[in-house]
Amino acid sequence: GSIMNAGVRQIAEYRRWAGERRGKAFGQYFTPPEIAEFMVSWALESGVPSLYDPAFGLGAFQRAVDGRAGVRFAASEADPRIVEFWRRGAGRAADFVRIENYLESWGRSRDNIVCNPPYMKFHKFSNKTAVLAELGARLGARVSGYTNVASAFLLKSLAELRPGGRLAYIMPLEFLNTGYGALAKRKLSESGHLHAVVNLRCEQEIFPDAITSVGIILYDSARRHDTVKFYDLDAVDRLAALDAAAPVSEPRRGALDWGAKWLPYFRRQAPRAARGKTVPLAHYGRFRRGVATGANEFFVLKPSRARERGVEAECAPCISRSAQIRRPVFGQAQFDELRAADKDVLLFSVGAAHSARAAEYIRHGEQRGFHERFLTKNRRPWHRTETGSPSPLLLGVFSRGGYKAVLNESGAMNLTCYHGFAPNAFGGPYLEHLFLYMLSGTGRALLSLASRKYGADLDKFEPNDLNGALAPSPAVLSAIPREDVAAAMRAVRETDAFPAWAEEFFASLASAPGPA
Repeated sequence: GSIMNAGVRQIAEYRRWAGERRGKAFGQYFTPPEIAEFMVSWALESGVPSLYDPAFGLGAFQRAVDGRAGVRFAASEADPRIVEFWRRGAGRAADFVRIENYLESWGRSRDNIVCNPPYMKFHKFSNKTAVLAELGARLGARVSGYTNVASAFLLKSLAELRPGGRLAYIMPLEFLNTGYGALAKRKLSESGHLHAVVNLRCEQEIFPDAITSVGIILYDSARRHDTVKFYDLDAVDRLAALDAAAPVSEPRRGALDWGAKWLPYFRRQAPRAARGKTVPLAHYGRFRRGVATGANEFFVLKPSRARERGVEAECAPCISRSAQIRRPVFGQAQFDELRAADKDVLLFSVGAAHSARAAEYIRHGEQRGFHERFLTKNRRPWHRTETGSPSPLLLGVFSRGGYKAVLNESGAMNLTCYHGFAPNAFGGPYLEHLFLYMLSGTGRALLSLASRKYGADLDKFEPNDLNGALAPSPAVLSAIPREDVAAAMRAVRETDAFPAWAEEFFASLASAPGPA
């Protein structure tokens, strides 16, 4: 009660004192006291009265240690100002905190480690290349350049944990489904010391500013575990009785493939693909991200604006927002309705040869600094956006409660709100088959296994994740009579209705659902 309230007040006071920008610059998302209490208690059950925190912040873990007789506490912190804020509030020296960047300090091992690492991408980190190279050399493995700072912290702590110690880490759980997360999953699982992974579905209550899913990694180097427990909690107070709770799933360690996606282990009814009936979606073609302009305010125009600027003839039709498509089949008529309603559906993109009015508009963009944006300043010329053929099949990047699949017959390019599927020579004849599969309940269940989980039940797809997702094999798709495909497509086009026979047909691709 009083300890928790003190922690909340301290966070609010620090934000007023330091400002929001500083917190974002250092990736600071502060640990709620009840979670700190749980993690400290669990780590100290190793029996070694010593605790280390690589990212001290406002001292949530130190506060949880206070009152525990004989426990030695040490910490590191990259931001000297936050340590000064803590010192002023505590009224005593912070001589147990080293002012240093944890990722740049090596040579010390630790008994027990608890941490809520910075949540930030490495492009904001000043010494990324050297840090990743050093980390890889210490681990004896290549560290992906896509690795985020939190995963780098975890990898380093695993390397520094002494035998017999425990590690408890708060993590953005997207790493469980990503390529860059494979190394961390390998280091966690191959030793047999990974005890549990806890998904906190109450992440908006815990970290209201975070946009990713949040969980806790529990790693016990004193014991080898034959299974790994995956817990899914909807309230923080359930942590206190975690040992008595039943995990959602408990796969054997040998069945944990560190190259595969682990988020499905949190799903109580995770579907499994039937053997021999599926292939990777990349067998038929590849998904790619939509056109990234780097400055939609300049490049994406309403028809009235394009006419006013005299550049309408030098614009291509585009889908700039997910909500612009409301039905599964998006054709020329639907695009024309958007254009007539003066929606932002025109993409300005010209090369070296362009009209005088286009040149005038380009100068207007340069006066407003659009040519100095992150993407545009590395493009030659800056005002030429990506070109290519419109994608005939689209899938929404973000979703809640189910993705949006669209057959695009409009000839419009898609921006980054959708990923676009480019069929190869083999996949072209199966385009409508694949579209129907994506609309089916089974298709949604199997494709969703490739999604990444973010905060507030938000799912996100990356193109490469989709390309590795499961689709019906050619033999399965070829078994559907052409006239049945045509009839199903008529139903979808005319009424948005999905035929019951198609639902039943695709259901054979998945075995009976059960715990992951």
